[in-house]
Amino acid sequence: MASFLPTSDETLEDLRRYTEERLVDVACLDCLARVRVKKNSEHQTSVQWNAEARADCQEFQRRGQTPGGRDVHRPCARLMASIDDAVRAGAVPIGAYDGY
Repeated sequence: MASFLPTSDETLEDLRRYTEERLVDVACLDCLARVRVKKNSEHQTSVQWNAEARADCQEFQRRGQTPGGRDVHRPCARLMASIDDAVRAGAVPIGAYDGY
């Protein structure tokens, strides 16, 4: 599989902005797993999980023990409710800036 490694400073900055800018730490109000979140619109939510958060998430742990394992595309309902609470509280801003 071919991979792309940016080499120009402008491309590296675009990559950093796309993957890191405006991400806000949000903790699940149930299991305290901490993820990074960005909302570019009311209907779009980006969630970045790390290994610690995946291990802390009780819903993911329960799903992983069922036949067929965990569907990585199905979010944790408890975490999504925590993100919605953070959005309502103003902790997670909504809207893209400069395309990010």
